[in-house]
Amino acid sequence: MCYLYFMSLAPKILPNYTYDDYIQWKGDWEIIDGIAYAMSPSPTYNHQKIASNLHILLANALDKSGCECDVIQQFDIKIEENTVVNPDLLIVCENRNERYLSHPPALVIEIFSPSSILRDQITKRKLYEDFGINYYIMVDPESKELKILQLINGEYSELNEPFDLILKDGCKIALDLTKIWD
Repeated sequence: MCYLYFMSLAPKILPNYTYDDYIQWKGDWEIIDGIAYAMSPSPTYNHQKIASNLHILLANALDKSGCECDVIQQFDIKIEENTVVNPDLLIVCENRNERYLSHPPALVIEIFSPSSILRDQITKRKLYEDFGINYYIMVDPESKELKILQLINGEYSELNEPFDLILKDGCKIALDLTKIWD
């Protein structure tokens, strides 16, 4: 009897943080469905090196294409009032004058850390899919593997390399992501 009483209270005990809470916190955080996740410790050297290589590769591809898009590192995406995520990298092609994105960017990249791998593979994959982010790239620094997903008919499908990314009408970039491990 006591157990059933406790279980009925459980949803009331869990916090439900919102964007207004989030912007007051110090440090790096994300909130997913009202639950706060500390983004610490800081990423490893290898994680940051891969992020830098990806940034350069994407920026060069965008420059060659003439697309009016930007590669951004760690910028907030407000999916709902109680869900704010901060991917490692993203490509933004429109409405770039906001404090956060409230619309899907063209692409997001998550580089796995030991503390975030399941959240990146399962929770964020579903969030990004439901939010309508056209491309999601997951990078595993340990195994040197990456998974490129494209949104097709509302669901992610895996792409094989080499491939072209169609970021918006008339904007296509060719990528060889094997160079990120150098």
